[in-house]
Amino acid sequence: MDMQMKRGLLDVCVLAAIKNEDSYGYQIIKDIKPYVEISESTLYPILRRLESAQLLTVRTAEHNGRLRKYYRITPAGLQRIEDFKNEWSEILSIYEFVTKEEET
Repeated sequence: MDMQMKRGLLDVCVLAAIKNEDSYGYQIIKDIKPYVEISESTLYPILRRLESAQLLTVRTAEHNGRLRKYYRITPAGLQRIEDFKNEWSEILSIYEFVTKEEET
């Protein structure tokens, strides 16, 4: 798969994983894993990129005596998910065109 396309898809997956509630890295990986394989070394740069783009915010809280970063989606992040849904219909149309059998 094209790396740029995969990167965009993973960004939206991470946003979707925190859409309904704040979450932290390990939980995000667990939530996404049934759908797409993602490692910590892939996730954390995505989280930093999404934070820089103001699609999510980060807060630190103590959990079992350790500090843990929790991620929250912003209104811009929610809009990115909606934009993706709108773009997806076009992507599906392209896929159908490319994979259709030749008419005889």
